[in-house]
Amino acid sequence: MNQLNLDYTLFIPEFLLAGLVVLIVALDLYVPQVRKSWLSYIAAAGLGAVAAVSLAWVNKESDFARIVAIDNYTTYFRVFFMATAVIVCLASGKLVEDKLRHPGEFFALIILSTIGAIGMAASRELMTAYLSLELLSFSLYILVSFEKFDLRSNEAGIKYLLLGAFASAFFLYGTSLIYGVTGTTYYSDISANLGQGTDKFEWALLMGLVMMIAGLGFKVAAVPFHMWTPDAYEGAPVAITAYLSTTSKAAGFALLLRLFGGAFQIVHDDWSWMIAGIAAATMILGNLVALQQHNIKRLMAYSSIGQVGYMLMGIAGLSHDTASALVLHMTGYMVSNMAIFVVIIAWYNMTGKEEIADFRGMRERAPLLAGVLAGALFSLAGLPLFAGFVTKFILFQAVTDEGYYWLAAIAVVTSVISLYYYLQVMKQAFVIKPAEGEEAALPVPLLMNGMAAALMLGVFYVGLYPQQLFDAIDNATAFLFV
Repeated sequence: MNQLNLDYTLFIPEFLLAGLVVLIVALDLYVPQVRKSWLSYIAAAGLGAVAAVSLAWVNKESDFARIVAIDNYTTYFRVFFMATAVIVCLASGKLVEDKLRHPGEFFALIILSTIGAIGMAASRELMTAYLSLELLSFSLYILVSFEKFDLRSNEAGIKYLLLGAFASAFFLYGTSLIYGVTGTTYYSDISANLGQGTDKFEWALLMGLVMMIAGLGFKVAAVPFHMWTPDAYEGAPVAITAYLSTTSKAAGFALLLRLFGGAFQIVHDDWSWMIAGIAAATMILGNLVALQQHNIKRLMAYSSIGQVGYMLMGIAGLSHDTASALVLHMTGYMVSNMAIFVVIIAWYNMTGKEEIADFRGMRERAPLLAGVLAGALFSLAGLPLFAGFVTKFILFQAVTDEGYYWLAAIAVVTSVISLYYYLQVMKQAFVIKPAEGEEAALPVPLLMNGMAAALMLGVFYVGLYPQQLFDAIDNATAFLFV
């Protein structure tokens, strides 16, 4: 038996994040003169510094005791998750200033959830994946219900907790069935054992896969496991809604790629049809139901469900090319979605409103925010020049190369449908005049304007110059299929 690698230096970024949690909580409790808003800057600066440290592992391939991989794939998602957390922390400044007595725990939970998300991307073993998933989930349960005096937030938190616990049980029971069939929880060993033939365990294996797909389907909000999404998005603080729509989904897909690429790729034909069916249903339902929404957060909830359908196509036709295309689309979606939510957060902070009709007159009252909102929505719809066009094109092409022409056709049609409800938001922002008595201009904080503009530049960068990013992603996903 080969000696296990127990090099704890591989976890330096995670140790630093844990230390950042302790620092923020200590500052909040024992240094009362520290302004609440400063904690958001400290959290963001710490996350940014740790993300920079994480880049030390680029072009390296190692593992810790075979349970966690430290490779380019892990490094990419370390930076991805921490970048998302930085944006959320900076955008939460007014929330913590106005509504939270002790905001340290708020930022601590964001950082802890980031550690859990990284663990999901890095895991090479089922129990490690489960523990990481639970760390992410429990942090999000609390964050969703953080506005304890808001009934919507309380309701959303309870629904999310109960359904999330149910989904976790499904994943855990599926794990036990897979262990029963293969005798191991290591991805590589599962693949090797399945390669030797498991005919007499065919139904146990299938049931285990179904239950694991159901559990992870809940985490990424795939149909029919999406029931929690609209209520959680609407009830959660706006910054946490943004966090849910990006990190939670990206972590789920990072795990799906690592798990199905490393453990179940050898039995691809046995489960691909399930994922393909879920992908089609998710694209159709998410985009059709979005047409009926009047609240901007519920609209973004169903929009994100539709986007999950596109990403699931990459899992259905899983290969190195589709994995790279999926991660590229996920990145473009993150930048575009975060740009939209920065605008929503800024608008909500200034007006206290979140209905789509309340965005009327944005072009006159906050022109920069209106421009960013339009560009980011066009990106999600997949229009040229924006990130979404390039990422969707590459993803749809990769899926058709794997023979899923019908899925790509559904994706194109639903993308056209999505443009309609995005235009409804822009109609309010650009065509409808401000209501009588509303001021012509709003004092948008420099930080929010700056974040919105920076994210919009990211949208254009991915849309116009995607090659460098795609090469980095392609190099990272290569580690999934070794």
